[in-house]
Amino acid sequence: MVLTYNHGVRVTESAETPVLVKIAETAVVGIIGTAPNADAAKFPLNVPVLLKKPSDAAALGDGGTLKEAVDGVLDQTGTYIVIVRVAENADPAVQTSNIVGDATQQTGVHAFLKAEGLFGWKFKPRLLCASGFTSAFDGTNANPVAAELAVVADKLRAVAIVDGPDTTDDAAKAYRAKLNSQRLYIVDPKVMVWSTAVNDYVPQPASARFCGVQARVDREHGFWWSLSNKPIRGITGVTRAVAYGDHANYLNVDGVNTIINTGEGFITWGNRVATGDDLWVFMSVRRTADFINEAIEKAYMEFVDKPFTPANLKFMVESGRAFLRDLKAFGAILGGNVWIDPDKNDDLQMASGRIVLSVEFEPPAPMEDIKIIAHRNTLYYDVLLDGVLQELGNNGPLTAAA
Repeated sequence: MVLTYNHGVRVTESAETPVLVKIAETAVVGIIGTAPNADAAKFPLNVPVLLKKPSDAAALGDGGTLKEAVDGVLDQTGTYIVIVRVAENADPAVQTSNIVGDATQQTGVHAFLKAEGLFGWKFKPRLLCASGFTSAFDGTNANPVAAELAVVADKLRAVAIVDGPDTTDDAAKAYRAKLNSQRLYIVDPKVMVWSTAVNDYVPQPASARFCGVQARVDREHGFWWSLSNKPIRGITGVTRAVAYGDHANYLNVDGVNTIINTGEGFITWGNRVATGDDLWVFMSVRRTADFINEAIEKAYMEFVDKPFTPANLKFMVESGRAFLRDLKAFGAILGGNVWIDPDKNDDLQMASGRIVLSVEFEPPAPMEDIKIIAHRNTLYYDVLLDGVLQELGNNGPLTAAA
């Protein structure tokens, strides 16, 4: 503090204080699509709009893809939804271009990147989908919308749930083989729902409902929980039956997630994103790391440009450690630590204003494969016989009365 003359008592608040590390809202769904009859003032083209309550979606009007995708999410849970509306076009190629958008102008899927500036980092979308626009697949090229969503998801530290081609199992696997991203979660087939518009059963892409399931899981259990093996609400069936066991495994092993029915309704089935990196193959692990890394990064902005002092250095370390202790207590991580490694911080580096903190933690992987080993044990016959003999009194053979 600057020492100036004073006769009496003065109180100042120290700038050397710990910080609270906070996780952003994890269950924010981002949907891009069309709504030709929307209120353009409420849903302008290529501008993210945050839905805070279900009734806000009424202004989307009928037609297009956005209204049914929002309904699919809200069937699973109430959550924040970021809407990006693009122009509808009858030409499929032009429509695809409208969804893909332009990175330099932040249109199409790139419009999601505007959300943080509009709503703050806590409400940027974390579960992305382009319902109805990711399933097209010619067998040679990856779906362009899915490919572009992977780019945007990486910048947002989000994941994109995309729909496979919904034709055959092999086509779904071929679709996956054209994509490689820790941030793409592929689901195949579509779901069947009852449409009040046509008074009949209709197929719909499953991606919006999977986003809703993950949002529900985040709110009820935590972002470190997998969305797999959870009920899907509001559907009446699927367009192609997938059986539990070898059939589902054939898809899941290569990162194609699906829907099964074990006799108690339809459930999500699959944990894996479209990557060959075994350490990052589980979506729940990828998301957990994202939220922790971002929370620490945002919290430590508080220390930027503060002076090198013992208090500030200790507060940086202890704030991070307290955060990780809380996450471990909740079950979000198995353990973690923050420390200053002397080998990574020499005096010249610190004199240049640079400090390196080391952080470690381990998200819990989902228990995907539970193996049960059953054994026969013939010694239970001895137990059986001992029990019978005890009940009979074990008095030897019966003899005729004299």
